Amino acid sequence: MNQFKRHLTAPSTFAKIYIAGPIDVIKQTCRHWCKRNPSCVNVSETSFIYCGGEETGAIVEFLNYPKFPLDDKEIFDKAKELGFELKETTAQDSFLIATPESTHWWSDREQKWTSSELVSSAL
Repeated sequence: MNQFKRHLTAPSTFAKIYIAGPIDVIKQTCRHWCKRNPSCVNVSETSFIYCGGEETGAIVEFLNYPKFPLDDKEIFDKAKELGFELKETTAQDSFLIATPESTHWWSDREQKWTSSELVSSAL
């Protein structure tokens, strides 16, 4: 027998921030940001393994929470705002946000790397 008093549904959507940096700094930044901007995020520690190196970091995910539903743009805008704050607090040059529709990358780097240049530089 179902003991729940409420059941809510919202369209499934998300925005995931991918950023390198110390997990403790990432989590603390998320705590402060969520307190100032009532939100809930999932923080998962991860490893970024790429041509020429490896870094630790996190995936910070916003989900469409049925109790407080948002549309795709609102979720993306929140992720973008938190992403820029994370970039500063972790002293990173870049971060990425993935949504069901598109992936966005912001970088302070001036280099214009192509995948063939990255492979060549790692050899």
